[in-house]
Amino acid sequence: MNTSQSPSPLLDSGDLAIYDLSTHSAGPAGKLPLSEELLRNAPSGDLFGWSQNVGMGWSPVEMGRKEFLILSTHGGLRADDGTAVALGYHSGHWEVGLLVKAAAEEFKRLGCIPFAGACTDPCDGRTQGTVGMMDSLPYRNDAATIFRRLIRSLPTRSGVLGVATCDKGLPAMMMALAGAGDLPAVLVPGGVMLAGEGDNEDTGKVQSIGARFVHGEMTLEQAAEAGCHACASPGGGCQFLGTAATSQVVGEALGLSLTHSALSPSGQPVWLDLARRSARALVESAKRRSTVRDILTTSALRNAITVHAAFGGSTNLLLHIPAIAFHAGLPRPTLDDWIAINRKVPRLVDALPNGPIGHPTIRVFLAGGVPEVMLHLRELGLLDLDCLTASGMKLSELLQWWERSERRKRFRAILHERDGIDPGTVIISPAQARSRGLTSTVTFPRGNLAPDGSVIKSTAIDPSVVNEDGVYDRVCQARVFTTERAAIAGIKSRTVRPGDVLVLCCRGPLGSGMEEIYQITAALKHLSWGKQVAVLTDARFSGVSTGACIGHVSPEALAGGPIGKLQDGDRIRIIIDRAKLEGSVDLVGDSTKEFGVAEGTKVLASRSPRPDLAPDPALSADTRLWALLQNASGGVWSGCVYDEEMISAKLQRS
Repeated sequence: MNTSQSPSPLLDSGDLAIYDLSTHSAGPAGKLPLSEELLRNAPSGDLFGWSQNVGMGWSPVEMGRKEFLILSTHGGLRADDGTAVALGYHSGHWEVGLLVKAAAEEFKRLGCIPFAGACTDPCDGRTQGTVGMMDSLPYRNDAATIFRRLIRSLPTRSGVLGVATCDKGLPAMMMALAGAGDLPAVLVPGGVMLAGEGDNEDTGKVQSIGARFVHGEMTLEQAAEAGCHACASPGGGCQFLGTAATSQVVGEALGLSLTHSALSPSGQPVWLDLARRSARALVESAKRRSTVRDILTTSALRNAITVHAAFGGSTNLLLHIPAIAFHAGLPRPTLDDWIAINRKVPRLVDALPNGPIGHPTIRVFLAGGVPEVMLHLRELGLLDLDCLTASGMKLSELLQWWERSERRKRFRAILHERDGIDPGTVIISPAQARSRGLTSTVTFPRGNLAPDGSVIKSTAIDPSVVNEDGVYDRVCQARVFTTERAAIAGIKSRTVRPGDVLVLCCRGPLGSGMEEIYQITAALKHLSWGKQVAVLTDARFSGVSTGACIGHVSPEALAGGPIGKLQDGDRIRIIIDRAKLEGSVDLVGDSTKEFGVAEGTKVLASRSPRPDLAPDPALSADTRLWALLQNASGGVWSGCVYDEEMISAKLQRS
């Protein structure tokens, strides 16, 4: 055998050019602008950092200038012409690198030195119905930790610019910036996908093509066409007001982002302009010595919850806003705080998935976005106008500018002229909202099945199943499942029937990492009979979910919650008053008879938990640890965070 010949091109390509290499280099030209004081007093890390900076190609004469850190959730690898070299997990972070580049170039133009780091994020749409969903919410905590560590690992930074877009990456970035309280910080929301043309389905509806095909409500050809055209542009968060878009809205409402930044169209000039202006805002904040602590206040949190309610935003923000508050060192909003604010605030935005028309998010941006909604809330006296924002201006000043701005006038005109849409039908006055039947955003039902609370986006219940008085009142027969796979099979096989309540337990933090079950809610929304089925679960929902879907049921089944005692055929009464934002979910009968709430409470007390309750066998050790730590820190209603003091106290008592 000739051993000089490689047995496989995997071991040696045979390319002789690989032997043309260098073993020495003179290093960068010039010298560092060191001083005797620096050599005597500066940490060695600072000095070695300069050596690395010039080694990476920065001019040595610029060492000592202000340094700013750009953190992002960028994913994938794009060629210079934008084509894919390696795909990202989702479109939301696919173009984010362009924002990083635009911001970095602006920092350099301003005479500063930019640094960039990234922690990419997963896609909740890609992991729907898979074991990957069990890592979704735990990932948020991990990414926030990584971002905080990256911030601390560049000790010479003068401020942090956070660039992020989607369901977990953006909340993680806000948690990290909130934890950088003594630093200046600005958030750049990564924008949204363009709307599709004609009858193309949006990225929410298209996720139900499997269920619709099985039920004969679309053909194979129609499914193939819909699936191909739904992502109308390569970058940006989904076209509906789900968790990604809602998180952008909340970031701006908190004051972390510049005015009229949420929901900007990815890849467009207005989007890149935002990155450049945000870089300038961060430099100015550093000059003023303005920090995150000046922006994130209790009043700012209240403003964010108020704006969330006015938009009709995703219920996932009930997990994220308390987490942001925790990392900012502020009291976490309680369930009572959410209830009080939502009862005062009307919904003013008509966007997917809530309707009644259901505009894509880019239209909300063109209609004026967050500041336009805030103008209405200002007139209702529902905002704290003294809050400071990333621009260095108070909210009151910004809204005065926005009301008369050329920017407002021209973008609203674009919406009317190019799309033929009246901006006033997208962002609606309170009076018009009432006349069009828009209801407030969320209700928090309690009852003998949810003694610690639950949540439903009451504004998204199909109006056809709501009584004339605005109350959804149904007694439904339970179809109980302990896995999402079994539940979706029940829908496809018609085991779940109109008039049922689909009960899905063991899907809270301890069971599955509190997975998001949009596969189920999407199927029910887009099946002709799906609106006649309610959902009750200890899991959570995608922000695009609609229907009589009650989630976050607490305690969860594996923490002893009564939802884990339900049996097939049990009768469950669900009452949701969409006007008063009151609700209840109660066991009121079994498969043989109806016996009322009081007797149902007794029955639940006497029953043992279902014998099939168990954590999902695919649940990773990482997620089990996350579930235990967040449970020891106050659980779902406290934001699923890691509260080291609470954890430490419980460990010491054990």
